[in-house]
Amino acid sequence: MAAATSSVLKWASKDGSFRRQVSSFRDFISTDPSARFVAEPGRYHLYVSWACPWAHRAVIVRALKGLEDVIGLSAVHFLLQDKGWRFDHKGETTPGVIPDTVNNALYLSEIYYKANPQYEGRFTVPVLWDKQEQTIVNNESSEVIRMLNTSFDQWSSAPHITYYPDNLVKEIDSLNEWIYDEINNGVYKAGFATSQEAYETNYEKVFSGLAKVEKILSNKKWLCGDTLTEADVRLWTTIVRFDPVYHTHFKCSGGTIAHDYPNILRWTRQFYALPKIAETVNMSHIKQHYYRSHIQINPTAIVPVWDGPDLKST
Repeated sequence: MAAATSSVLKWASKDGSFRRQVSSFRDFISTDPSARFVAEPGRYHLYVSWACPWAHRAVIVRALKGLEDVIGLSAVHFLLQDKGWRFDHKGETTPGVIPDTVNNALYLSEIYYKANPQYEGRFTVPVLWDKQEQTIVNNESSEVIRMLNTSFDQWSSAPHITYYPDNLVKEIDSLNEWIYDEINNGVYKAGFATSQEAYETNYEKVFSGLAKVEKILSNKKWLCGDTLTEADVRLWTTIVRFDPVYHTHFKCSGGTIAHDYPNILRWTRQFYALPKIAETVNMSHIKQHYYRSHIQINPTAIVPVWDGPDLKST
């Protein structure tokens, strides 16, 4: 256990490059009644951080599919310290924190150790928990959103809507691949770099990626045309954090969404205007997490005032 907790705030490898940990729990929820993890209302619980873009993806799909009464939700405190994500301590009532009423955990690590007492990785969000089997089903956001997209359609308020339609699978997969590398994870690879070479290499990739997205959106409503897909969801959670966090905190200072990417800005506001999306954005948690948790980058823990562009503008 000590290995996991002692390394939780060490982001870069010895060569100065940031390499994201591969998710450890990779099971799937199925509609097959004989499956170990079968889809049922009230059986599964989602652990998230409002600050985390990967967890934000899952919250968005849960909202878009109308699964709020089907899958429970707990949200951790914004401050990430040496023991990992936590909930409110006794006497705290932090706005946005949703206590763990399933396992009554104080730290997210307790959930991981309950699923696997020998777990040695990072304690990441999102976590999809099975209350029946008393274990983690999956902690890989890209797979969690696929399950939320289809596995619970019997109880969904939008059962006929899919964000991974068969006719767009190839296009979505292609977009996801380079957007993840250059933008989603690219901002982290730039921000957590501890060598100038690693930082500059990934900095260039971030803005190359943004330029490609800006061009795509010059003549498309969404990344795949007129259809909102998971590619939009996956990119949007990074873009909504770009100006208030990544531009400054991660030194991705080559431009802002507000002033340099009009097509991305239009798309960002368009997504924000979708039903229930605004409720998934907690900018206080987002800013306080990054600027107060990453003490190796921002030792003063001062949080900038600006929240980024006005998302309600048209």
